[in-house]
Amino acid sequence: MVERLRAPKLAEAIAEHIERLILEGVLRPGEKLASERDLAERLDVSRPSLRDALALLEGRGLLATSRDGTRVTEFLAALTDPLADLLQSNDRVTADYFEFRGAVERSAAGLAARRATDPEREAIRACLAEMEAAHRAQDATREAEVDIDLHRLIYAASHNLVILHVMRAFSEMLRRNIFFSRASLFARADVRDALFVQHREIAEAVLRGDREAAEDAAHRHLAFVGASVEEFRRDEERADLALRRLNRSTLLGG
Repeated sequence: MVERLRAPKLAEAIAEHIERLILEGVLRPGEKLASERDLAERLDVSRPSLRDALALLEGRGLLATSRDGTRVTEFLAALTDPLADLLQSNDRVTADYFEFRGAVERSAAGLAARRATDPEREAIRACLAEMEAAHRAQDATREAEVDIDLHRLIYAASHNLVILHVMRAFSEMLRRNIFFSRASLFARADVRDALFVQHREIAEAVLRGDREAAEDAAHRHLAFVGASVEEFRRDEERADLALRRLNRSTLLGG
């Protein structure tokens, strides 16, 4: 005889189901859940059991409820926010960041080439088209945003949950210009042209399932971005030094 699920067990089962959706990236940090009534109907459970499950997840720090509704929390922020402050204060962190990201992006692209599903390939194809439209329109701001979107789609298509969540957290730090100014990177037309070609090469390799080409394209892309950021940093240092030399008279007596 099959034991009937009691309310506490049912609430835990619902919580585990929603927790798995969060882990798998189906529900993303910051996203608002459907209303309690709609969510109960979609999961085919009672509202009291759902309410208990949401309370369990809120206690685990995965959900937060306010007047606006229930949202998935930015659960990695407790790690990434202090880490961002620490990294930002270290002069050598940018080089280390590109070394780390180069290794992970290479793996993510290769795995995506092997594992991407048809819907994921379609999403990557649509994102690439959006990037091309922004590039043709010379909309550097939009192109920079789609850049992050494309990388996130590739992380998801890798079907590696550690890559997905760790790199999503790092992409948020990237969006906040923790490591370098993305605006300065996309401000130069020659760099923007090169970045578009590189992103297209990565995406097309993933779409055709060519693991080696995807890995090589991702490696070349990160090496280029790292070298460009270092070049910009040196240019800024030279400009700052030149300005200090020009204004040195303000430090001298009459």
